[in-house]
Amino acid sequence: MKRENHTLITEFTFQGFSSFHEHQLILFVVFLALYTLTLAGNVIIVTIIQIDCHLHTPMYFFLSMLSTSETVYTLVILPRMLSSLMGMNQSISLAGCATQIFFFITFGITNCFLLTAMGYDRYVAICKPLRYTVIMNKRVCIQLVWGACSIGLIVAMTQVTSVFRLPFCATKVAHFFCDIRPVMKLSCIDTTVNEILTLIISVLVLVVPMGLVFISYVLIISIILKIASAEGQKKAFATCASHLTVVIVHYGCASIAYLKPKSENSRDQDQLVSVTYTVITPLLNPVVYTLRNKEVKYALLRAIGRKLS
Repeated sequence: MKRENHTLITEFTFQGFSSFHEHQLILFVVFLALYTLTLAGNVIIVTIIQIDCHLHTPMYFFLSMLSTSETVYTLVILPRMLSSLMGMNQSISLAGCATQIFFFITFGITNCFLLTAMGYDRYVAICKPLRYTVIMNKRVCIQLVWGACSIGLIVAMTQVTSVFRLPFCATKVAHFFCDIRPVMKLSCIDTTVNEILTLIISVLVLVVPMGLVFISYVLIISIILKIASAEGQKKAFATCASHLTVVIVHYGCASIAYLKPKSENSRDQDQLVSVTYTVITPLLNPVVYTLRNKEVKYALLRAIGRKLS
């Protein structure tokens, strides 16, 4: 009978923001504005880094990769979320759901490890400045990016394969996109093994990168505190401030979403956390790196100046 139910179900339906039915138009306008800013910000960052030779350094190479990854990450989730807020089709095929989960996990995890690579870059720049260009050569930078993407792909394939081998009996996804836990809840059978696998993977892809970034910053701060001049300390801290801000918000939101006990929050609270890491966090990257980063701001002004002249 379970096998029969499994074959009968060909699509899922998102419950979306049904709890906020009266405010869906307001949510649509707000999310559309944030999404537009995110896309514009990331496109500007990638373009500026490409055209300005002053930004052809490992730090900005990683930043352009992060902006590209986050652009695809938001494309997977937000257009469909916006269409559902306007009352359009709330259903998604099993293949479409699997594809959404695959790309969501791939680029979400890629972002985590790109932030780790950026932390390593800051560590080498401050703790080993004389060897920086040797250690962070082009080949190493490409390998770090490829490693981040590979981990994302491997984890995504593992998760999608394990979840979509389950027999499904229910069709209503208590979320606004296909995420691992809401989809697993639709299964006819006990999913304890899948939940344990998801928890192990979440710990590995969040705690390990967070630990590496933490170690990098402990070493960075210990070196900065040894700098004699206050101006030198301020300059060294400034080079890390943007990255550290993005890291804290990114890992903080992801940890709340995937490392908390599964029964701790209500569906509305889960959706609020999900909105934070699918809408707010991707916007944080371009905002922080354009408003707080002097080199990017100067590069943007140079590009505008050339265009006006």
